[in-house]
Formats: sequence, structure tokens, C-alpha cells
Amino acid sequence: MVDEASIARTPAHSAHHGGLSLRARIPVTRLISSPAHQRGDRLLGALEQPSLGSHLVTPRRGFGHHGIYVGGGNVVHYKSVVRRLRRVPVEEVSLATFARGAGIWVRTHGKPRFDTTEVTRRARSRLGENRYRILSNNCEHFCEWCLRDEHRSYQVETLLALPRRLARACRSAITRLFVSPWRVQHVTAGTSRR
Repeated sequence: MVDEASIARTPAHSAHHGGLSLRARIPVTRLISSPAHQRGDRLLGALEQPSLGSHLVTPRRGFGHHGIYVGGGNVVHYKSVVRRLRRVPVEEVSLATFARGAGIWVRTHGKPRFDTTEVTRRARSRLGENRYRILSNNCEHFCEWCLRDEHRSYQVETLLALPRRLARACRSAITRLFVSPWRVQHVTAGTSRR
């Protein structure tokens, strides 16, 4: 939970700690209503360093951006942009660069498959890789691989499930509009004949 009073006490320019720079002018609503985090995620405090090997999530326009904390104020992540038709590789950046002025959440996982040292080693083993693909090899795929050796993105799975959910909702609406009144008429007509 974000403490508005502590944000108000932070100097207007910025607070610096171990490479982390968060601006006090970030609206509290932006921090809380982010599409990046999910239930169970914990907002990282302004002066707090995450644990080694933590799965970090920060909001971007319309999606959550993921990275692995590797210590020393740094995060390894698959940068989520393509510049001049050239993919940007996995890179190690500061927490402030990763956050881009937004909040950072620590994603909680059940029992991790690897210890923190192995998660960090796995993340760094892919530095320089430039095979980013939004649907099949994005920043969340990268983090899930580092943490659990699973190649998956829950954001992509949710997005791809959307057409099925919409089709189900349309079928349900059509059924309610056309089939249900017909059944009601037949049931009513059947009972009135008796």
C-alpha cells in the first residue's frame, strides 16, 4: 500500500538511493491503478532495494514490463521496444532506468524452482540476446524462464484468450435474446393448452 504522507515528505526533485530515483510528483493513483501488478504483488518502497533474484514489474502504457533484480541496484530485462527495425537486446540497467519514473512491484511466486544465485546467473546468461518477439519471447517470457524454466507470458495468454471470451459472451447474449424468449413462448404456450 502506498503511504501518501511519505510521498509528500519526499523532496519534490527526487530521492536517490543505490541508483534508484523515484519522483515524488508521481500521482498516487498512477502507482495504485497500474495494469502492471496483480494481487499479491508488493509495491517496492522508494528507498528499498529488492531481494536478489526478485521478479520486478513496472507499468508501461497498457502492459506490465518485467525484469529480474541482479543486485547492486541493477535489473536485467528484455527491453520492450524495437528501434529502427532493430531489436533491442537483453540488457542490465539501473532500477531507475527500468522504472522510468513509475512504481516497481515485486512479483510473488510460490515455491521458486531456483535459488536467487541461480536466477541471477540465468538472467545474466542471456545478456546481449536480441530475439525479442512480443507474442513468443518478451520480457515476461524471459523472467518466467529465469525463475521457473518455463517459457510463458501470462499477459499474452490473457490477450490471446480475449477473442474466446468475447465469442462466449456474444453467444450468451444471442442465446438470451433469441433462444430464451422462444423457449419462454413455447413453455407458456404448452402450459396454457392444458
